Amino acid sequence: MLKRVDRVQIAVASSNAAEEVVEEVFGGELVRRDKTAPLAARRSTMQAGSSLIELLEPDGAGAVQDFVSKWGSGLFGAGFSVDDPDAAAHHLTKCGVNFDQSAAQLYLDVTATFGMRTVISQHHERAPVGAINWIYEVTNVVGDWKAASDRYARIFGLDAAKFSPIESKQFGYTGTLTLFDPPARLDRIEIAQIIDPNLAMGRFHQRRGDSLYMFFVETDDVGALENRLQARGSRFAAHTRDEAGLAELFIHPSAFLGVLIGVSRTEHAWTWSGDPARAKRAAKARALK
Repeated sequence: MLKRVDRVQIAVASSNAAEEVVEEVFGGELVRRDKTAPLAARRSTMQAGSSLIELLEPDGAGAVQDFVSKWGSGLFGAGFSVDDPDAAAHHLTKCGVNFDQSAAQLYLDVTATFGMRTVISQHHERAPVGAINWIYEVTNVVGDWKAASDRYARIFGLDAAKFSPIESKQFGYTGTLTLFDPPARLDRIEIAQIIDPNLAMGRFHQRRGDSLYMFFVETDDVGALENRLQARGSRFAAHTRDEAGLAELFIHPSAFLGVLIGVSRTEHAWTWSGDPARAKRAAKARALK
């Protein structure tokens, strides 16, 4: 059922200031400003690459106001696209998932998705803009990755045989990547269960419980994005280099509206997504250019 990681939603105190951050870091472009009644929020929708970033400013009492009051600015929700929203609504109802429907979007009850606020929208192909290609991953940190994996396969109509196991001793978690359409695309929910509570992800889960933790974007030129961050004086960590140069970095939450963001070079994420040979071929081809 799920086709793409279509967007992310970021709760902010001021959407005008947040728009500037998205423009400066990702070269994002404003698509529209409106309101979303189910979240009681004013919304600025910006496009970065072919994906959307919804900046949500509280517009009265509601989920966004509660989030900002408790946590400040940060990653509020994940958005996925489908070919047929009506069919998706029918499937979710059959699965016992409650949702609100507004302006052709489905806002799922957060109790169905292990703390991952979710919005489902009609799929649209978009020509990329700015400094990235697209958002391909959201990370849902949970207490039981197997339970989350089983539920997501069921309610989102995903094929669990396509999922790819993942474990990181460096970051202290284990779990699975719920790949929607491999090997064509990287789009997925990363479901992460803590194995080391003393590391950053573990501490985050202790504070917030099951929730969204971060998202990942892909770009053809990680170095160019590094330059944009340096020009802003933004905090980031260059994480991985190979024969073709900078392959991966992490943008610190202080540099992007309270959100941790991973950035990987085109094809590099296949290194940990079930096809490392593909990533090596891509790096070699890039190095020879």
